[in-house]
Amino acid sequence: MIMDALSRDCLPTMPGIVFMGTPDFAMPTLRSLLTAGLDVRSVVTQPDRPKGRGKRTVPSPVKRLALDWNIEVLQPESVNTESFLSVLREREPDLFVVVAFGQILKGDLLAVPRWGVLNVHASLLPRYRGAAPIQRAILNGEARTGLTLMRVDEGLDTGPVLFQEALEIAPEETAGSLHDRLASLAGERIVGWLKAMATEPVREIPQEAALATYAPKIDRETMLVDWSEPARRVSARVRALDPYPGARTTYQGQGLKLFSAGVADEREREHAPGHVIVEADRLLVDTGCGRVAVREIQASGKRRMPVADFLRGFSMGTGSLLGT
Repeated sequence: MIMDALSRDCLPTMPGIVFMGTPDFAMPTLRSLLTAGLDVRSVVTQPDRPKGRGKRTVPSPVKRLALDWNIEVLQPESVNTESFLSVLREREPDLFVVVAFGQILKGDLLAVPRWGVLNVHASLLPRYRGAAPIQRAILNGEARTGLTLMRVDEGLDTGPVLFQEALEIAPEETAGSLHDRLASLAGERIVGWLKAMATEPVREIPQEAALATYAPKIDRETMLVDWSEPARRVSARVRALDPYPGARTTYQGQGLKLFSAGVADEREREHAPGHVIVEADRLLVDTGCGRVAVREIQASGKRRMPVADFLRGFSMGTGSLLGT
């Protein structure tokens, strides 16, 4: 049995924090730290990247928020170089708080802050270690997930757990809605968690490696809908990839992305998997067992739109076959 242990000491009441994060998911946590008046000395985020069809260079959401609060922003290509470690040491941080930063943190960096490095991870560790815990939880039909605040070590989300909070996954939840709920929950909890650490030493619970599961990045194979799967699995795939990158299928050789799906029924059908029935505001599509309802579609080069709008400019009727 793995035994828990007391953390090294109490966190200072007003710790000097370096925050590391990049996407929208990290913003509620940073905003809560700033609103609470905590000593956020610097924000480290990924360098500005080209985005969109015009490939215009844009700052990360975390950078924009930090600049709004007049917080120093640091954007190294790698946080693990000796030159950047020297920059961080000059800030004399007590603590790093990391949320969806996007770079691997190596041992020399982890040793910079006196009280260590904490990470907010969007799963109940040791389940769903890795890059895509929200999408994978939905894809696998989980009934619940949650947040973990862990102390970072050099493994992949392997450090000891300090706090966890579970969250139920709604029956037709999308990755987008679950992302927003978990991000909001992280913002609601982070200040209280830090205050608890400043009050008394916190129990650090080592993760049981035998219980670990993994959440690798979404690849092209994962995006492709297999209509021979049961309706529940097809619905989960569409919802897990909604809003990004979108579940993929084809119709007469043209690529389509599917969104806003749910199980219409789970009865066996006589039609081939991928068979379409057109209704006013949705497509019913037969699967290996049951039928899914799709409410939004995106054709190649077009915007995402409701089924009714999509059908005005796209020739598809009852009896059509997706996956062809």
